[in-house]
Amino acid sequence: MDGAELLAGRFEAERAGLRAVAYRMLGSLAEAEDAVQEAWFRLGRTDVGEVKNLGGWLTTVVGRICLDMLRSRASRREEPLPEQDGTVRLPDPVITPLTTVDPEQEVLVADSVGIALMIVLETLSPAERLAFVLHDMFDVPFDDIAPVLGRTTVSTRQLASRARRRVRGAAPAADTDLSRKRDVVDAFLAAARGGDFEALLAVLDPAVVARSDGGALLPGVLRRGASDVASQAITFARFAAEARLVLVNGSPGVVSFAGGRPLSVMSFTIREGRITALDILTDPTRLAALAGAQTFDL
Repeated sequence: MDGAELLAGRFEAERAGLRAVAYRMLGSLAEAEDAVQEAWFRLGRTDVGEVKNLGGWLTTVVGRICLDMLRSRASRREEPLPEQDGTVRLPDPVITPLTTVDPEQEVLVADSVGIALMIVLETLSPAERLAFVLHDMFDVPFDDIAPVLGRTTVSTRQLASRARRRVRGAAPAADTDLSRKRDVVDAFLAAARGGDFEALLAVLDPAVVARSDGGALLPGVLRRGASDVASQAITFARFAAEARLVLVNGSPGVVSFAGGRPLSVMSFTIREGRITALDILTDPTRLAALAGAQTFDL
């Protein structure tokens, strides 16, 4: 095996972890792939003999690429921050079957990186997001993150601390028992399909928030409170010919279909046995792209 093949093999061994970094930074699966590919190009232009820790070097390179991409979004006024009405651009969901284990997908959504947490990450500044993701999620030392940001180690530590407080405040710990969460989602589906308003109220937190992202053609909608969300769930269930239970970012969720095409992807945040947040991607353009890249026929 020559040097190029050896280097390619070492890069492939790091690819899944690099995709995980880029996904947390960007919230987009396609852009995450672009960032990882760019890291490969940069590796080809680097004297690896001077790189002591290839995995750590690649992680910071991907972080720098993602930082530039986030800043470019902001300069084009495309930064996906919450709108005044509370609606958001939802991150790309990672969809897997309930029973099939895909090691690469597991790495991608490890550490309970649910949609709710990804939404909070979208609200951070690019610098805050980099400091928090690299340090808190991937244990990269602040001394290594600081040069990427062009800041001191102390300043970088403060960025991560500020981001950490915002994440904890906006995305408190949710239930972790997959079996119990599946029971809650099953109950929600059964009640919605059956038009059972009272049964829906029983599984919804009184202060539940439902957010939908319909893209450019279907403006996002924000609903608050169990009664409003329950009414909408019953209405929506009538349009979906089929709803399948899946894992969305490693947690039980639902893909709904109509006419053989994905109509929505629903992600649930469940706390103390009740649904506290329901995030629904209904953007037909993004759903079509995700269906082409992921297995929706589950």
